[in-house]
Amino acid sequence: MTDKFADRAADWDKSDKIEMTHQFVLELLKHVEIKPDWKALEIGAGTGLAGLELLPQLNYLVFEDTSEAMLSVLKSKAAGLSNFEVLHGLATDYKKADIDLVFSSMAFHHISDIEQTLAHLNSIMKPNGKIVVGDIRTENGSFHHFEPIPHTGFDTNELSVLFEKARFKVQTVKTYNILKRERSPGVITDYEQFILVAEKT
Repeated sequence: MTDKFADRAADWDKSDKIEMTHQFVLELLKHVEIKPDWKALEIGAGTGLAGLELLPQLNYLVFEDTSEAMLSVLKSKAAGLSNFEVLHGLATDYKKADIDLVFSSMAFHHISDIEQTLAHLNSIMKPNGKIVVGDIRTENGSFHHFEPIPHTGFDTNELSVLFEKARFKVQTVKTYNILKRERSPGVITDYEQFILVAEKT
């Protein structure tokens, strides 16, 4: 598996990404009351910007990512902490059925098979477990500079249907932030970030 983030991991934690992820965490906490005995799984954890912010409220956290370079940065940031583990691989590589909370910030659009992933997540979550996804609504591909990725954002109605098919009850879908990016000189493009909150039924 090629590490597409190998060259970017060391300087990933720029102020705009830190602020973007913080906004996701704040929105998550508006909709989910985290219990101190919960075990969570973060999909596409990267350098741990979201997970490390939530870790003090959790009993245990599994950081998952396909980029070894990003996870290496995460490990250095988490030195001295013990209530976590790192999974270098896909979310479907986690097999224990002991997860109370799944969350993901700006990583779902990198998942090739959403249906398979959601079915697997349902199988590893406890009854009434929560899943929270933050991502962008459908865009023209410019967000990733027209690089080939599995999804150029999501139609949240279609995504909600996939969650329901995987036996999750969708509780909240809303736009919570507008990302502004200069994708061509002098031209600012807006990207709508949504949050989707669902519960295992």
